[in-house]
Amino acid sequence: MTDLQIAKRITLKPISQIAEKLGIDPEKIEMYGTNKAKIPLSFIDHKKIEKSHLILVSAISPTPAGEGKTTISIGLSEALNKLNKKTTVVLREPSLGPVFGIKGGATGGGYSQVLPLEDINLHFTGDFSAIEKAHNLLSAVIDNNIQSKTKSLGLDPRTITWKRVIDMNDRALRRIIVGLGGTTSGIPRETGFDITAASEIMAILCIAKDLKDLKKRLGNIFIGYTFSKRPIFAKDLKVAGAMATLLKHALKPNLVQTIEGNPAIIHGGPFANIAQGTNSVIGTLMGMSYSEYTVTEAGFGFDLGAEKFFDIKCQSANISPKAVVLTTTIRALKYHGGADLKSLQTPNTEALRLGLPNLEKHLENIKQFNVTPIIAINKFKTDSKEEIQLIKDFSKIKNIRIAVANVWAKGGEGALKLAKHVIDVAESCTTKFTPMYDWEMPIEEKIERVAKKIYGAEHVDYNSTAKRQLRQIKELGLEQLPICIAKTQKSLSDNPKLLGRPKDFIITVREIEIAAGAGFLIPITGDIMRMPGLPETPASEGIDITDKGEISGLF
Repeated sequence: MTDLQIAKRITLKPISQIAEKLGIDPEKIEMYGTNKAKIPLSFIDHKKIEKSHLILVSAISPTPAGEGKTTISIGLSEALNKLNKKTTVVLREPSLGPVFGIKGGATGGGYSQVLPLEDINLHFTGDFSAIEKAHNLLSAVIDNNIQSKTKSLGLDPRTITWKRVIDMNDRALRRIIVGLGGTTSGIPRETGFDITAASEIMAILCIAKDLKDLKKRLGNIFIGYTFSKRPIFAKDLKVAGAMATLLKHALKPNLVQTIEGNPAIIHGGPFANIAQGTNSVIGTLMGMSYSEYTVTEAGFGFDLGAEKFFDIKCQSANISPKAVVLTTTIRALKYHGGADLKSLQTPNTEALRLGLPNLEKHLENIKQFNVTPIIAINKFKTDSKEEIQLIKDFSKIKNIRIAVANVWAKGGEGALKLAKHVIDVAESCTTKFTPMYDWEMPIEEKIERVAKKIYGAEHVDYNSTAKRQLRQIKELGLEQLPICIAKTQKSLSDNPKLLGRPKDFIITVREIEIAAGAGFLIPITGDIMRMPGLPETPASEGIDITDKGEISGLF
């Protein structure tokens, strides 16, 4: 049975009942139909937040097979609710690009899903559209200013890095020329499109604390330089107010429900390689305002999304997780141990043993933040008893709590042991996490801390472009910003072919982007794709809708 078929068997509760269960007056939420709603920001309660237990779900280095962080996050929240711990799961919103491409949606799977599945994966409440429009408004204003004869700021088109965005995989838009068609159509220049999830506006929306903070951050977006080398920001173009206006409703988190009728908040969806890779600060704080436990996730492996979660999001929002659940699959560990992708369903304890160092490194990384890890084996039908036992034996040697989570088939019932571990760890936790670095450190030292301690690199190298940009950042007075390293998710290194736990490698920083609005710097390593392309056979070929409006093939 597919995820969509399972979802269609569920009778959804009115979203007003979910709001009431969460503890919010149903008359105060902003309805989007009967099954989803927006929650006003006024409902965030900082006194209650201090008493809530925040649980982060992360994963080992991801593989093409997928590890299931979202499925584990939802299943864990269901299990905690079954154990009478009022819990809300807080997740990112899906992008249409992967939905119609190859990855699919981001609403969990089996009996561990958030609903309504079709709505969440297709447009939802329009947040991505609002982000796209705000981003492209700035793009239009930039080109209009270059064209202007009376209000031009003298922007040098060669220094402008701000592109346009669209929420679709479209490789043909990666590099384009705008302004063709004569003097009335603008100044010709090279630019391109990124996917909406890669927009700095998305990162800003997910780090902003309120509308005032959002507007300030939008104004701080770095655009480029004038011909006289003067830096230009979005506030110089007097567009921040209009952009914030477009994002007024998108800033409010979205309330939906799990398969078992528990509250779920879904808000924002930045990438984890070139942005912070987590849902919004506002969404997380809203969940913590009304729950004993708030379960959230960070994109890709712990080295990417979770490191940024701690060093950027937690530092900005002044929050601290009580535990980290590390999603692990037997097939992923076999892949990191050298097994071929096509053979992962075949029992192979030797490949599994060779893949364990990847798990080991991620566990070490969690402990470096002074947080307790818990291993969650996301169970698949093809997992053998011998393979499961091998990981259990490993965890016993390392003195790490572990639980097999069969949430796809059993929902919350399949994660009760995991939930009990989480409760034990969270309710005995008396410390806050330790950041990997201090924001005031020199940029090079911050990069080196993450590269050496989290990735396991021996050395960090900078090419000439990155060195020049380091000087520019210091001249702009932005060296105190945290870093958001862009790196492949497939490896702990910057080389996607180095699986497992590579050692003695060099991280090469080829350029450093300024995301002054989001409030971080982006050291870029390797080739980072901001506009994916569709596969040979895109998922869109199998999606259809009947005359009665019934969708098929979405999953």
